[in-house]
Amino acid sequence: MFDRLIVGVGRNPDKSTLFSVDERVRMLKTLTEQLCCNEPDGAPVTVTPYEGLTVDAAKQLGASILLRGVRNLNDMQYEAQQAVTNRQLSGLETAFVMAGQSFAYVSSTLIRQVTAMGSDPSVLASMCPPLVIDALLAKKRENHEVLRRTGGGPGN
Repeated sequence: MFDRLIVGVGRNPDKSTLFSVDERVRMLKTLTEQLCCNEPDGAPVTVTPYEGLTVDAAKQLGASILLRGVRNLNDMQYEAQQAVTNRQLSGLETAFVMAGQSFAYVSSTLIRQVTAMGSDPSVLASMCPPLVIDALLAKKRENHEVLRRTGGGPGN
């Protein structure tokens, strides 16, 4: 579908993230390398961090289209609004890919809640690759601030 794919990792100042941009980039590079090795005819994938607006980063990186994942109708409404805004700001079009049924209601909030309040993040194995499960376990062991605020800290 594309001759190359750039996975941009940005920072949304309105969100509290469990993983830093650098941690997310490292995990995504590992995961995309694993996927690309299994698809020899696939497009090359690069993972890169960026600051600021996604459309500005996309233009700087030479992108001609934004590819966005959509889990459900709630996502579609938000993503359609973003797509129209992005087109007005940059002229870039947006293509949407629907998530598989098993991921339709998975969210980072849900993953953080299960990690913070559950006894073992490995129950998320159907939603997260092993690399991410291991990283979640490490964050839980270190009692990360985001997990404490979610309700998983001592005394909660």
